[in-house]
Amino acid sequence: MHFDSFTAFLAMGNHGFYVWLSYGLTALIVIWNLLLPGLQRRRLLKQQAQRLRREKNHAPTA
Repeated sequence: MHFDSFTAFLAMGNHGFYVWLSYGLTALIVIWNLLLPGLQRRRLLKQQAQRLRREKNHAPTA
């Protein structure tokens, strides 16, 4: 596809809004899918550490 100017490239034949919106949404979804597992792992590790501390503090003494 050939464009006469950068403005024409951005306009994409009057479909630019939909084209760039779809690229933007796709980028957001990909970034979210890359970040989410790390955030969930961090939260899980924090919850497990809290649970272990709670169990250690409430364990019956022998």
